[in-house]
Amino acid sequence: MKFRRSERLVDMTNFLLNHPRQLVPLTVFADRYSSAKSSISEDLAIIKEVFEERGIGTLQTVAGAAGGVKYQAQVGIEESRSFISSLCETISDPARLLPGGYLYLTDILGDPVTVQKVGKMIATAFTDSEIDVVMTIATKGIPLAYGVANYLNVPVVIVRNDNIVTEGSTVSINYVSGSTKRIQTMVLSKRSLAQGSKVLIIDDFMKAGGTINGMINLLEEFQAQLAGIAVLVEAEKAEERLVEDYLSLIKLSDVDVKQKQINVTEGNYFTKRD
Repeated sequence: MKFRRSERLVDMTNFLLNHPRQLVPLTVFADRYSSAKSSISEDLAIIKEVFEERGIGTLQTVAGAAGGVKYQAQVGIEESRSFISSLCETISDPARLLPGGYLYLTDILGDPVTVQKVGKMIATAFTDSEIDVVMTIATKGIPLAYGVANYLNVPVVIVRNDNIVTEGSTVSINYVSGSTKRIQTMVLSKRSLAQGSKVLIIDDFMKAGGTINGMINLLEEFQAQLAGIAVLVEAEKAEERLVEDYLSLIKLSDVDVKQKQINVTEGNYFTKRD
């Protein structure tokens, strides 16, 4: 079946958006649309131009016999600033304040549009990094992890606090919570992570970083490598920060429980992204 150019452009765009960071040989499109590679190249040039103008992402072309094209998701700086500003306004609602200086984020983490946007922004910051797996701990970080993994086109690994029969044999470690100073346990199935995997750790909220530090220690048990750390919200006034190198979208700068005031600002996202 012969496709018109308009049909090719629509179908090709949809294909690329659904296969981020995957190298697609030009022959795949040539065979799919019964078109010459020269025509496919022209179509891809149009898509690339529109993607970059609209802040959708970019297309990377790899030359050679084993080459092709790869879609990289990206969010523009202005769009990112606008989104973070809006998110700061939402999070600063005093009704979100919880005991211990934590924030109620469940509704935000349950909103597919917000989760996908956050996922795309974090993926943009790590677009040039070599990442094999996204890791998080159950439960609230799971939506964000899948949001990021979707755009990086990698699997998600979920660390848990107890054993589950369906996980098979596991590796467990004890870690000290940075905020409560209590010893806790985290568990990961032996089948979840291959040796040498490059792992991006994702979490929804970081106070002192004890949980993230525990996941870093767990990586050592699997002889895996830390590729990066990203959180939605960080608490600025942590007494003893156990993690130093990380990316955050939102910074919880001050909480007044008596006055019921929450002050939030941009995190280090734009500094780390640059």
